[in-house]
Amino acid sequence: METQIGQHLIQPAERMNVLPTQFFAKLVAKANAQTAKGRDVINLGQGNPDQPTPPHIVAKLQEAAANPLYHKYPPFSGYPFLKEAVAKRYKEDYNVDIDPTTEVAILFGGKTGLVEISQCLLNPGDVCLVPDPGYPDYWSGVALAGAEMSFMPLTEENSYLPDYNAISPEIAQRAKLMFMNYPNNPTGAVANAEFYAQTVEYAEKHGIVVASDFAYGAIGFDDNQPISFLQTPGAKEVGVEFYTLSKTYNMAGWRVGFAIGNAQIVKLINLIQDHYYCSLFGGIQEAAALALTGPQQCVTELRAMYESRREALFTALDRIGWKAARPGGSFFCWLPVPEGYTSESFADLLLYEADVVVAPGVGFGTHGEGFVRLGLLTSEERLQEAVERIGKLNLF
Repeated sequence: METQIGQHLIQPAERMNVLPTQFFAKLVAKANAQTAKGRDVINLGQGNPDQPTPPHIVAKLQEAAANPLYHKYPPFSGYPFLKEAVAKRYKEDYNVDIDPTTEVAILFGGKTGLVEISQCLLNPGDVCLVPDPGYPDYWSGVALAGAEMSFMPLTEENSYLPDYNAISPEIAQRAKLMFMNYPNNPTGAVANAEFYAQTVEYAEKHGIVVASDFAYGAIGFDDNQPISFLQTPGAKEVGVEFYTLSKTYNMAGWRVGFAIGNAQIVKLINLIQDHYYCSLFGGIQEAAALALTGPQQCVTELRAMYESRREALFTALDRIGWKAARPGGSFFCWLPVPEGYTSESFADLLLYEADVVVAPGVGFGTHGEGFVRLGLLTSEERLQEAVERIGKLNLF
């Protein structure tokens, strides 16, 4: 990774050479190449919400954009009204008391905070516990911090929850940070109160900070509202939760997220962000506050839409004999590949023979091998058509 400038060779900093490969950039390139050939590709491989932001939120941004106050630099750590809106939402949805002045950090999307927390807490040689399979951007922050990862296998037998008893005492002693994510990307699994209580106990015992990625917190199925980690007694003492408006309100492109919980960690995140950014554009902060405090019918309708899509998809999967467990939350489905294929070779087959894009499970970690991830991010008709195309390959 070197380039020439004049007579000199540009040598990147070592941290640039240790960054993990962006697995999904390759997936996107393959899909785009097929589309460029004029193929009718159904892309179920990415996690990009397909619905527009609700109109009342867009209207608030349009109105707020004209406010001259917001044309100046915002307060470095964000406007108090947005932090108050976050606290109000957590109180209403989870009965969790949040101090908006000390327990909320505003983020440029949840991904930013998930990368920053490693840089705030990890030194070279420290260990971070990471779910496998899991969201690959956890790896990025650990790499930038020069720390090491120890993977926690998520298996179907254990309901895609980590087994803390399987972590060696040596690793537990060196670990300073742990990521977890429920409703889970990529498996669609959900966590219960008993698991979160075990997590707090384990973190307290070993002095580990918990980073709960709650990006899909609003998307639970079968009349089950996903639990927030912060509802667990003692959770605020050991960790923070990351929440984003991307999925709940279809605001992925707006880049608004929060770190919520432990005041000391929130202070560290605010400190590192002081060196990277001024805060989000004030108009976006005002629209985000309205999203959180305004009518939540749009969230209820969105959840119902994903559940309806899930049922349409699994009805079609049953017809072609592709057996898998329904996800309990998120907008992802975790499906086993047929015998004789790796997750990547099967994904390639579906792309080139059926014009359907799915994400190979191995892109989320070694324990993702043998599965593909499929997103409920297109209409029921297109989901059914995708399954019909796959069915014609007679693989099941």
